[in-house]
Amino acid sequence: MKALMFGWEFPPHILGGLGTASYGLTKGMHANGDMEISFVIPKPWGDEEKGFANIIGACNTPVAWRDVNWDYVQNRIGNVMDPQMYFNLRDHIYADFNYMRLNDLGCIEFSGRYPDNILEEINNYSIVAGVIARTVPCDVIHSHDWLTYPAGIHAKNVTGKPLVIHVHASEFDRSRGKPNPTVFGIEKDGMNNADHIITVSNLTRKTVIEKYGIDPAKVTTVHNAVIPLSDDLLNLKRREGKDKVITFLGRITMQKGPEYFVEAAAKVLQKNKNVRFVMAGGGDMEAAMIRLAAKRNIADRFHFTGFLRGKEVYQMFRDSDVYVMPSVSEPFGISPLEAMEMGVPSIISKQSGCAEILDNVIKTDYWDIDAMADAMHALVSYPALHNELRDKGIEEIHQITWEKAGKKVIDIYKNVIANRH
Repeated sequence: MKALMFGWEFPPHILGGLGTASYGLTKGMHANGDMEISFVIPKPWGDEEKGFANIIGACNTPVAWRDVNWDYVQNRIGNVMDPQMYFNLRDHIYADFNYMRLNDLGCIEFSGRYPDNILEEINNYSIVAGVIARTVPCDVIHSHDWLTYPAGIHAKNVTGKPLVIHVHASEFDRSRGKPNPTVFGIEKDGMNNADHIITVSNLTRKTVIEKYGIDPAKVTTVHNAVIPLSDDLLNLKRREGKDKVITFLGRITMQKGPEYFVEAAAKVLQKNKNVRFVMAGGGDMEAAMIRLAAKRNIADRFHFTGFLRGKEVYQMFRDSDVYVMPSVSEPFGISPLEAMEMGVPSIISKQSGCAEILDNVIKTDYWDIDAMADAMHALVSYPALHNELRDKGIEEIHQITWEKAGKKVIDIYKNVIANRH
């Protein structure tokens, strides 16, 4: 079976959980066998892992004819894409896009990030999808998150193949219930045009059905999973210190509830001075959290690391005694699974999708800073509780695999393909 996937991130260049989930699911589906996946992203860098998906760069897809030879293309983009793919794509340009800002290969440039002109990039991505859909054969189209829904719809219209969209988060999650109407409109259009919708949790499924008015029969939950750790990550050494370390790791935005973490930390420090708190990540609330820590007179016990990536994330987990995810609205939340895999007991909000599948964690309401503080204090004060959650957590995580998630997605593909005929 051939799947044409549209995504926005792919490791090792990730900006959030979307890239991690896209990678894990793609790898898990490939492990089930009989799957050929072409994965489109705005801007590949050439160091993406090979072997389980054919990475296609939107920024390397021509939308206007340029008279260039093989050697020229090889020198320009040979490190990220087979030149033959460029020429195959060039044969399927379907309109004159010379009025746009194009480079020497007739391609649209993409940032590969979430720029201020994100809506323009989304539209450009959907234009490029028309060339790719005419070139790359597929049985099903799969769009990851709202940024790629217009591309998926275009590809569906071009090919007549069924469209599956994957809701990793909704605008209701990102905005604490005050959605941007433009983003909401793009999401709703994607859902209306999809043959089937995958959500990462029942929490998100409920949002899709109730807030977007989608038929429940059209929406299936496939929970995320975690990638098994490599030996070099498992063998990371802890950087020793005499204090216990409690960590928040994620985007420092209102969706993630960072202020509840700071407030709970202040309560823990009233009982135990030998604890340090880490807020790892970046976001529009970072400066406000630095000010809040100062206001609570705990700045000397607080560390702000900035955005961590790759091995740095796992080193942070290795250095931590407790991981906390106090999200206000978390569609899933892979980071607690990654922390548990590293043997770090976790506290998560009941308002997170991963709470549906995790048993060996402590769950509190995001707003209940007293309960959160009590859980933090207990885990750094009682070794028996810490060790039990650590050991049972590792055992539990080993049962939550991307291969199982991939099998569920493949079954969804089979159903939508069968129902189209």
